[in-house]
Amino acid sequence: MITMINLRACYSFNILGILFLLTLLLPTISGDNCTCDANTEEKHNSTAALHYKLGAIASILLSSVAGVCLPLLGKRIPALRPENDIFFVIKAFAAGVILATGFIHILPDSFENLTSACLNQNPWGNFPFAGFFAMLSAIGTLMIDAYATGYYTSLPFDTQANADEVRDNGPAGHLHVHTHATHGHAHGSANIPTERMNLPELTRHRIIAQVLEIGIVFHSVIIGIDMGVSQSVGTIRPLLVALSFHQFFEGIGLGGCISQAKFKTKSAAIMAIFFSLTTPVGAAIGIGISSSYNENSPLALIVEGTFNGLAAGILIYMALVDLLAEDFMNPRVQTNLKIQLWVNVSLLLGAGCMSLLGRWA
Repeated sequence: MITMINLRACYSFNILGILFLLTLLLPTISGDNCTCDANTEEKHNSTAALHYKLGAIASILLSSVAGVCLPLLGKRIPALRPENDIFFVIKAFAAGVILATGFIHILPDSFENLTSACLNQNPWGNFPFAGFFAMLSAIGTLMIDAYATGYYTSLPFDTQANADEVRDNGPAGHLHVHTHATHGHAHGSANIPTERMNLPELTRHRIIAQVLEIGIVFHSVIIGIDMGVSQSVGTIRPLLVALSFHQFFEGIGLGGCISQAKFKTKSAAIMAIFFSLTTPVGAAIGIGISSSYNENSPLALIVEGTFNGLAAGILIYMALVDLLAEDFMNPRVQTNLKIQLWVNVSLLLGAGCMSLLGRWA
């Protein structure tokens, strides 16, 4: 099936990206050729720090699972289904979270990394590379979005239908059509699944969910590694709480997109598990290299800054174009003042909550 091939390609890209990131980060293990020394003044009480890290991994994992699974419960809880008005409110909150993640959490980190005093002034200090990488990734996301949507929209209906078979228990109805030279007739139940009736829209939701996860995964691995290499209890303690909320809110955003895309249960579970594991895996990697990792080495700063900039561009584009613009321009929202009020309030709450967490993470 085309959808499963697409999903596998998406995760192959994610895994290759993570391996590429690790390949670049491993040489940053401190040695004699580092231009900036590792920060050693807070490297004390490593046993207590390790206990906090392990607790943080468990907390972040549970928070990620809870966040991404909450919107997926729409299959069991009617109020959370995409066709209900409350879903617009939940998505607006999630979009605010993702938007603030890009602007408040990731993009400033990218600027900090790529303007560090540990990097050569030429070229890193003479050009805003963080903003440049964010712009490139936003444009790249637009191109992928447009190309993929156009490609699937141009497919014959039968091919799209096979690609977008999303029910594990079979279709909700069936339609048999018999054509003859002089007449034709149809019989069967008329309740054709909605996803078969609006395949271009469904395809777009699936592309949105997959591209959004790519941006979140890169960011999640980086913040996991950053926490894992820290040896200061005073730094890890607030990160434990902040990152747990951070992953919970991001999970709600991603889960809402997965739910709206109507993936098969197996595909949705794979996406949810992949998201939930990225930050804990990043933290585990950070713990493994924490004794010799130099976060101030030029290569580490360039790699983290570049990936943060790229992730920021993806998340900002997805939040503004694919989530907020699409829902706020929806006729159901524009013709209902009550929903408009709630989605605006929800957007501000989501962006505000995630911005507040920027104080600690």
